[in-house]
Amino acid sequence: MTRPVRRLCVAVLTAAVLTAGCGHADRDTGADVRHRAAGTPAAGATARADGDHPAPSPLGRSVPTRLKIGAIGVDTPVLGLGLAADGTVQVPPIEAHDQAGWYRDSPTPGQVGPAVILGHVTVGSFGDGVFRRLGELRHGDRVEVRRKNGTSAAFAVTSVRTVAKADFPSDDVYGDVDRPELRLITCGGPRSGDGYRDNVIVFATLSG
Repeated sequence: MTRPVRRLCVAVLTAAVLTAGCGHADRDTGADVRHRAAGTPAAGATARADGDHPAPSPLGRSVPTRLKIGAIGVDTPVLGLGLAADGTVQVPPIEAHDQAGWYRDSPTPGQVGPAVILGHVTVGSFGDGVFRRLGELRHGDRVEVRRKNGTSAAFAVTSVRTVAKADFPSDDVYGDVDRPELRLITCGGPRSGDGYRDNVIVFATLSG
């Protein structure tokens, strides 16, 4: 990462209208993510291939344009996201045609390092967000990211974690790694007040 991230905003505040099954968006909120100093490897980071399967070669830089996750029915354009004036990561707009967003200060998917893509779990009165089913992913599930230069980066899920926002694992998410990896992040767990208590984080490595 080339710029520090003080907070990661991936939630939408909704008024819980349980009888209607939806809410309305008032503002965004998210986990307090304190970005660790650059240059410190993430826990367990490695570029070694498993067994006799060599690790795929990293790809050059090219911004992501589309994200496909067949196991949970995701097929969405990918927006570019930067930092808001208060230092929080921007989130995709709250609209009926919800989209995922790639954080522009992370590597592009396929480059060495952890590429970060965010998505909403719900989008106010519009209902489910693009990452509503993110927590259903399992080890080995395929994630495909199409890139602006016409190439695709395929990733295999290695783990899915649900963590309290207060305990967001910044080192594991943003820590330097010596191979191409991907992080998919949304909110999850039970509602807490007007938001969600947890974050759901998918970890994946380049597979082809």
